[in-house]
Parts: sequence; structure tokens; C-alpha cells
Amino acid sequence: MDVVNMDRCPVYASFFGALGCACSIVFTVLGASYGTAKSAGAIFSSGVIRPDRLMQNTLCAIMAQVLSIYGLVISVIISGSLVEKMALHTGFLQLGAGLSVGLSGLAAGFAIGVVGDAGVRASTQQPRLYVGMVLILIFAEVLGLYGAIVGILMLTRTGMDVTECLY
Repeated sequence: MDVVNMDRCPVYASFFGALGCACSIVFTVLGASYGTAKSAGAIFSSGVIRPDRLMQNTLCAIMAQVLSIYGLVISVIISGSLVEKMALHTGFLQLGAGLSVGLSGLAAGFAIGVVGDAGVRASTQQPRLYVGMVLILIFAEVLGLYGAIVGILMLTRTGMDVTECLY
């Protein structure tokens, strides 16, 4: 472990950590909002045809909102370790973790929205398709979970064998 190597502790290192914190929550919330909005149109239009299945069909919107929780967890972890002077290595890892969960949450939200829209409309016409829709929604949701796991793994490395920035 190096002690105070100024090349490894620039003043802008914490900017990358803050950017990772912001990317984490912003991208996952974008994915969650798209998934919710896209599937909500199908939920309400299907509720006109089959009002008894309205609550059952809200599963897509609920699964989309779980993505934003992944982003919130990573953002809270990153923000808890942001300091004024930090190693550049730490800032880059925090940026990578934020982008990992954020972009995977965005992609998962898009997938949930598309699957939710088509699945709710199809399962309203043919109720036996509901189980298939739920399975595909789970596969889409897990994409966001993978990003959160990678982000947590990256954040565990931020304090290992890193330069100490004392001043």
C-alpha cells in the first residue's frame, strides 16, 4: 500500500465516484419508469376487457419498480464512501459499479416493458399464457440483478490495496 502518492490521489477522483452514484440511480429509474409506463398501457386496456385480472396483471409494473431499488442500493453504498480526497482507482471502481447496475437496469426495464405490454395483452385473451409471461418477466428482471451483483463486487474492491490519500 502506497502512502500519499499524489499522482494516484488527484482532486478530481471523487468526481468519478459521484458520477457512478448518479448513473446508478438515474439509469435504473429510467428503466423502471419505461417498464412501468409501457406495461401500464396494456394493464389498463386489458382491465376494460377483463377487470377481474387487473391486480394480477400489475406484476409487470411491480417488477419494473424493483429495478430502481437495485440502483438505490448501489447509490447509497457509493455515496457512503465518497470523500474529498480519494484514490483515482476507487473513483473509477465506483463509476464502473454505478454504470454496471445503471445500464443493466435500463436494459432490464426496456425488456420488462416490452414483455409486460405483449404478455398482459396476450394473457387477457388466453389466461394460460400468464405463467409463460411471468417466466419471461423473471428472466428480464434478473438482468438488472446481475448488474447489481457486479456492482457490489466492484465496490468491495474499492478499499483493497489502494493508495491512502491523507491530505
